[in-house]
Amino acid sequence: MGFTLARFQYLDISGTFRLSVTPGEWYWYQQGFRHVGIILHLGAVLPLSFLVCFQFVPVIRHKLLLLHRIDGYIIILLTFASNAGALMITRHAQGGAPATQAGLAVLAIITTFGITMAYYNIKRLQIDQHRAWMLRTFIIMGSIITTRPIMILGRSIITNMGSYYSDMPCAEIRHTYEQFGAVGPSNPTNLIYPQCADPSSSGQIAVLVSNAGPEGIGAGLNLTFGMGLWLAMFLHAFFVELYLSLTPAEAQRLRIVSYKRQREAGFKNPGSAGFTVEKWGDAPRWEPPAEVVAEYEAEKRRIGGGGGDV
Repeated sequence: MGFTLARFQYLDISGTFRLSVTPGEWYWYQQGFRHVGIILHLGAVLPLSFLVCFQFVPVIRHKLLLLHRIDGYIIILLTFASNAGALMITRHAQGGAPATQAGLAVLAIITTFGITMAYYNIKRLQIDQHRAWMLRTFIIMGSIITTRPIMILGRSIITNMGSYYSDMPCAEIRHTYEQFGAVGPSNPTNLIYPQCADPSSSGQIAVLVSNAGPEGIGAGLNLTFGMGLWLAMFLHAFFVELYLSLTPAEAQRLRIVSYKRQREAGFKNPGSAGFTVEKWGDAPRWEPPAEVVAEYEAEKRRIGGGGGDV
């Protein structure tokens, strides 16, 4: 929540965000479809990150169910929009290295698949699986936060080593200095990189990762972003699966709730009407505890109702 609130100022795309982005990135975002992509991404992911926090507040889930549902539908739409915007800028995001592009694509695929599974399972009243997929989706989506300290630490390490380079086009380097106020003759690009003095030059320049200039800082962040993203996704995926494996009692409780609601709704295979583990692998068929079935049947007889499977 704090990370999200601190970055709502980035909705000022051409102001605050332009001045805060990694040196060199604004060259690619300033116009064209990537400008549309960054607006779409930030305009969706920031409200999404704010709203999703309330989905995990117990009092809202139990006492304000309509609000929980409306919030959920908005979150689904924002997730799709956010991922679409992210994919539009992926080619040059944080330097656009193949590892970075692959990491961002995998993150978009995981979160799109996860939110779809969460939606399907709640429509099938499979609440235990809805919980699991919501946790997977947004904890893994949160890996973008963990990426930040990893990449900053990584940049510090490789800067001190003094032997890492990243390639940048002359136009990007020149624009980076202009972004920080070095316009016209005061722009040192041609002095630092004589290859860029030729107006027709469109080649890539090997930029040393350093603190000597904005392009050196940007080069370091670009090199370490992909590494940080993959490491963060691994850590988040590991710990969310660890958490799910350590809370079987809560999963069983919610599956029993799912069983009761699915029976009331007339679903076949109550307790397993959604995407459950036995449909994916060789797990044995889940059976509700005998006392739960007896309690449910007694309650149905007491109120004089009953429903058949469909």
